[in-house]
This record gives sequence, structure tokens and C-alpha cells, in this order.
Amino acid sequence: MQVKDRTFLITGAASGLGAATAERLVAGGGRVVLCDLSEAVESHAEKLGEAARAVRGDVTSAKDIQAAVDAAVALGGEAGLAGVVHCAGVVSVAKLVDREGNPADLEAYAHTVQINLVGTFNVMRLAAAAMAKNGPGDDGERGVIVNTASIAAFDGQVGQCAYSASKAGVVGMSLPAARELSRHGIRVMAIAPGVFQTPMMSEIPDEAAQALAASVPFPKRLGYPDEFARLAEQIITNPMLNGEVIRLDGGIRMQ
Repeated sequence: MQVKDRTFLITGAASGLGAATAERLVAGGGRVVLCDLSEAVESHAEKLGEAARAVRGDVTSAKDIQAAVDAAVALGGEAGLAGVVHCAGVVSVAKLVDREGNPADLEAYAHTVQINLVGTFNVMRLAAAAMAKNGPGDDGERGVIVNTASIAAFDGQVGQCAYSASKAGVVGMSLPAARELSRHGIRVMAIAPGVFQTPMMSEIPDEAAQALAASVPFPKRLGYPDEFARLAEQIITNPMLNGEVIRLDGGIRMQ
């Protein structure tokens, strides 16, 4: 799969990992449809120029994501939708039992799982259905899906039951989805980022962010969004990357 002259759907594309991925793919000669709930997705698409389109949408909505997929298919012309990089998600922190002895809120847990896990499945199923209609390329390839997991899927910290479970679900879907979609010539991969410079990270105190950066073995800093984008690009262009989850974390192991 080449990036040049191909069209990709990027979710969570208004900022952070998704925005950086869109920028890199456009720089490589690709076209992108940016999907995000934030109105900032429209200004980011304008910044990227004629190679980009924006669609406001909720990843848990079948209607919204179908509209985004349709927009990408239309932008792709005869080549259709070549791939999706799914970056949309939320972080949540809540203890099972708080300091006052109250149990965690069940609706908050379900909300996290709905966005991070069900949303990933929703994007994957609709994108795969569109890509399965493409003509086969080299090796019979028709498309590629890159999902975003997290190191929390493996090293979940206190208070991350919902977040860790949702991202572990993304990890768990990777291999069976890759096996199933192989008959259509569609690859499925996931990236599990560590601590990165994203809007989510900016919500925590500076002291905590500095401590996280210092805990990375090497390099001792937060990851840059473009480093995620570079890996996503490599996954797109390397046909032997399939059915796997790649940790992108500088060697950190959370405690």
C-alpha cells in the first residue's frame, strides 16, 4: 500500500495523534478525510488544503461514520478508501471505591468503553466494508486499518480500569479481525502509544507530566505526535505488518 494518490480516513483528527497523522499522509502525497466531534477539524482540513476534507462525527454513531467513510470513498475516486487510522478516544480515571467508600459510577465506565472499544469496532466494520469493494493491488491488498490502543492495555495504573479494559479490547480485536479480513486483502494493526504530547496529556498537572517523561527509559521525554504518525505511515506501506500490536513507548513500563 502506497500513500501517494491514496485516500485515508483519520478519526480523532482535530488534534494530537490524528492531526499529526493527517499531516504526514498529506505530505506524502495522500488524501485524507478528517473525522472528529470538534469543530477544529474543519480548520485543520482547511490548513491541509485540497487534499483534505472534514466530516464532523461521533465514532459511536453508525450514521456519522458511514458519512465519513462515504466522503473518503468519494474523495478516493476509482481507488476508493485505501485505509483508516483510528485515533479517536477518551481517557478516564476513576477508582472502583473512592476515599469516601462510594463505588465507581457505572455509566462513566460504560461511556469509556462505548467510545474507545465500541467506537473502534464501529469504524473498523464500516471502513472494512468499503475497502472490501476495492480492486486488488499488489499481493491482492485492498486496504489497511490502523487502530490506537495504549500501553494501559498492558500496564494499567490505579484508577484505569475503564480505560485499560477498553484499550485491551482494541488489542484483543486485532488478530481475529486481521484473520477474518485477510480474505478481503485488508490488514489490521494497532499501535499502543506510551506517554505522548497530546491535548489529553495537557490536562494533567505539569509536575505529573514531567514525572511521566522522566520515567521513560529513553528518550527521557514525552513522545511527539509525528512519531506516532511515522509509525502509522510505516504500517500502511509495509505489507508484512498485520495482526500485531506495536508498543510505541520508549521502553516505559507503568506501575
